[in-house]
Amino acid sequence: MVQLIVGKKGKGKTKIILEMVNKEVSVASGNIVYLDKGNDHMYELNNKVRLINVKDYGVANADEFVGFIRGIISQDHDLQQIYFDGFLSISCIDGSEKAEEVLNKLDSISDTYGFKIIASISIDEADLPESLKSKVIVAL
Repeated sequence: MVQLIVGKKGKGKTKIILEMVNKEVSVASGNIVYLDKGNDHMYELNNKVRLINVKDYGVANADEFVGFIRGIISQDHDLQQIYFDGFLSISCIDGSEKAEEVLNKLDSISDTYGFKIIASISIDEADLPESLKSKVIVAL
């Protein structure tokens, strides 16, 4: 299952996603992974959350990003949740059409392997493709 936190850049999506991950870690029975474009939030995350700086791994396009996620899944059979902060940036996506395609792939992957994905995405809810609107849990 993929869930989205949406809103224009600078609306506070990162603060919300950090609060969510830190709250979930106390009740999670599996592992939680947090993907970001840097290490800026390292000290804001609970130390039980695995922070991955995607930029350190040379992900150059959306297909490589999906492969990167598959690699994480293959190495962590106790994976319960993955958080993406700045989804468009870390997945190297420019437009909402490609975002829809990649999120649908990730939704299928998460259903197959039984974990949840929560992604912050810098798109206004009104500009989202119809198929993604039902996945929005927070709109700013």
